[in-house]
Amino acid sequence: MKKLGLIYLLLFAFACQKPVERPETVEASIALNPNTMESMFYDFEMKDLNGEMVKFSSFKGKKILVVNVASKCGYTPQYEGLQELYKNFSDKVVILGFPANNFGGQEPGSNEEIKEFCTANYGVTFPVFEKISVKGFDKHPIYRWLSDPKQNGWNSEEPSWNFCKYLLDEKGELLKYYPSSVSPLDEDILKLIES
Repeated sequence: MKKLGLIYLLLFAFACQKPVERPETVEASIALNPNTMESMFYDFEMKDLNGEMVKFSSFKGKKILVVNVASKCGYTPQYEGLQELYKNFSDKVVILGFPANNFGGQEPGSNEEIKEFCTANYGVTFPVFEKISVKGFDKHPIYRWLSDPKQNGWNSEEPSWNFCKYLLDEKGELLKYYPSSVSPLDEDILKLIES
């Protein structure tokens, strides 16, 4: 039992790392080919929890906060902050929730159960997609893009736990990675959304 507690403590400490932002040197590579990353991110399309196909190109012109979510995690109450952020700034940012069962088996439900949980408990109105894998051999292509510098231009951080966040700008370029411990209503996130 003590070993299990130590393992969770180590995992929690790892998940509480600092945010990572795009280095200034990336600007030069983006300037060389400004359409590369935009077209890659906006080319994605996925089914939401209603089974409807959503084209990511429909999010052009807004900042995008990508979050891997779970229903049975200590960070699950962040759904409330995510919904508040979406409600207050939906003209500037869209939040994309990606349920995943990669960490501690904390998202065991079906897509229908996840949808019911999000609606009943947090009144979620932002887009939440079908359950995927965000880490490992079966990592979904959107998370491969988010964590591969060859695809996104600079970032290699993949989710270390549930509720990690990736912020993209209005052109689909990755701006910053935030670990689970960073609130959706963190000052830095709000400042970047409003800028």
